[in-house]
Amino acid sequence: MFCQNWELSQVGKGREMRPEELAESMLELQSRGCHNINFVTPEHVVPQLLEALLLAADAGLTLPLVYNTSAYDSLRSLELLDGVVDVYMPDFKYWDGARARRYLKAEDYPDVARRVIREMHRQVGPLRFDRDGLAVRGLLVRHLVMPGALDDAREIFRATEVSADTYVDVMDQYHPAGAVDGDKYPELCRRPDASERLGARQVAEREGLWRVDTRWRRRGWDRASGAGQ
Repeated sequence: MFCQNWELSQVGKGREMRPEELAESMLELQSRGCHNINFVTPEHVVPQLLEALLLAADAGLTLPLVYNTSAYDSLRSLELLDGVVDVYMPDFKYWDGARARRYLKAEDYPDVARRVIREMHRQVGPLRFDRDGLAVRGLLVRHLVMPGALDDAREIFRATEVSADTYVDVMDQYHPAGAVDGDKYPELCRRPDASERLGARQVAEREGLWRVDTRWRRRGWDRASGAGQ
């Protein structure tokens, strides 16, 4: 509903590709020096994705594979990906079922996300990096800080699925997009304020998480004045 890449997910930009075309695209990215192949919300096309990956691997693809998802995936799909995906990047959006029903149209989202993240961790373990600081294998959990939902962040960071060694990206880039409008979702028609952005990071640290991505701090979100840039 509020997808930050709504042009792709809702407007329909992009084009359909045959497995052979997708394999060629992955090999082209590798030839251009890309660090990984990143699939964004591909759960509905996992069989086709695996077909393309087989072709690409036979032709020399060696890059790490990143599975970038909303965490509303089927465990059956994840079973097919066991041993294939190197880095899982699930979003954990909302903990509260009522908010998930209102904003994600899926009241069961929190329960599904917990099962999905647990399975991803079983497959790849905590996030690991190479000598250049590039992620090569493991789980990276992302949480998009939302207006008025700091309590969701607290419960997500407290969850057993997110262990102390889990690498967590506290993302601050939410802006009204997609189907968000002032009549139906007025509470989402603003960016999180400085106290919410800083508060989410502090909550993560208080819950014992020590691998918290705070690169957004360089843009001045947590200055003592509380004013963002």
